Amino acid sequence: MVDADQTFVIVGGGLAGAKAAETLRAEGFTGRVILICDERDHPYERPPLSKGYLLGKEERDSVFVHEPAWYAQNDIELHLGQTVDAIDRTAKTVRFGEDGTVVRYDKLLLATGAEPRRLDIPGTDLAGVHHLRRLSHAERLKHVLAALGRDNGHLVIAGGGWIGLEVAAAAREYGAEVTVVEPSSTPLHGVLGPELGTLFAELHREHGVRFHFGARLTEIVGQDGMVLAARTDDGEEHPAHDVLAAIGAAPRTALAEAAGLEIADRAYGGGVRVDERLRTSDPDIYAAGDVASFPHPLFDTRVRVEHWANALNGGPAAARAMLGQDVTYDRVPYFFSDQYDLGMEYSGWAPPGTYDQVVIRGDAGKREFIAFWVKGNRVLAGMNVNVWDVTDPIQRLIRTKAEVDTEALADPHVPLDTLGG
Repeated sequence: MVDADQTFVIVGGGLAGAKAAETLRAEGFTGRVILICDERDHPYERPPLSKGYLLGKEERDSVFVHEPAWYAQNDIELHLGQTVDAIDRTAKTVRFGEDGTVVRYDKLLLATGAEPRRLDIPGTDLAGVHHLRRLSHAERLKHVLAALGRDNGHLVIAGGGWIGLEVAAAAREYGAEVTVVEPSSTPLHGVLGPELGTLFAELHREHGVRFHFGARLTEIVGQDGMVLAARTDDGEEHPAHDVLAAIGAAPRTALAEAAGLEIADRAYGGGVRVDERLRTSDPDIYAAGDVASFPHPLFDTRVRVEHWANALNGGPAAARAMLGQDVTYDRVPYFFSDQYDLGMEYSGWAPPGTYDQVVIRGDAGKREFIAFWVKGNRVLAGMNVNVWDVTDPIQRLIRTKAEVDTEALADPHVPLDTLGG
């Protein structure tokens, strides 16, 4: 069968899906490409939603992956505001949820992403309770933060992860009062561990953010539909005009599960289980982006990565695999964050319990340094804070699995390029 006779369907109109469609055309695929997006906005990138766009420093149009006209120009059949409610693997079809339209596929890519975890407590139906995952969420939250800043209002954030801290920084720049409620002893504990989590706590405290560690929200108190306060499981009550639920995201696997595809264990972050080619348990169905759980050879485990770079690189990798190319998806995980005057980039994968020590290179007090998470003299991850143009050598240390001398690793006078052989 020639390309022109084939139909490739992509379910999910985020960055992974849009880049997969782009790659199919760039690689010369001449068949039908159908991209199904459950939002009415054209595919967009998510980092600006908690960074530049939320702060009003980037225009709305800047978040889109392609100009709207690009899809027609490249013969991409884009279906906005449409969902897929069923996959028939025997017939190789997908069914639209709105009107029951059935489309046959030769290859199918699931790029359904993730969705915010919900607070299961009283009061979440109040008007002032927010999530941040979609462009519409960011549009609403931007106006909320501006109003809180004007009126000296209070924002309570449930969760001290990246979204929680980035919104906290934005809220403070607008002038709002901010309290972050976090069950762990530091923010970012599940990603950076306590060593670097403390640094971010200090950064935010300097900018007026209050933290309440070791606690969870148990109730959002309101009156006449409006938020008045947030209560925690240790008996505290925090004044609040708005509450942001930033307690993580869950992979959107319902469609895959209903189709009988293998799902990864929760111990590995859940998600649709794929192989090194991003192929699911069905050889004609692939998965990429936030929803995919893939075996990572560098870390000898299965991982699910929710970062921008994974969507940026995973979508194209899946597209090439769908075309029959020899693909091994082994990118070093990468993400970045900007909070106040701190900019950072993180490469690797080193959750608490996987490393022996954290090696600091530079001046952590001035927040100009590189942190390395090390196990047995091997670098598992590195984070550069207000130090730039070092991502390539950091990723080389991770990728080569070379043993390094930790004293040399900590010495800024020893070039990173010379470490690890």
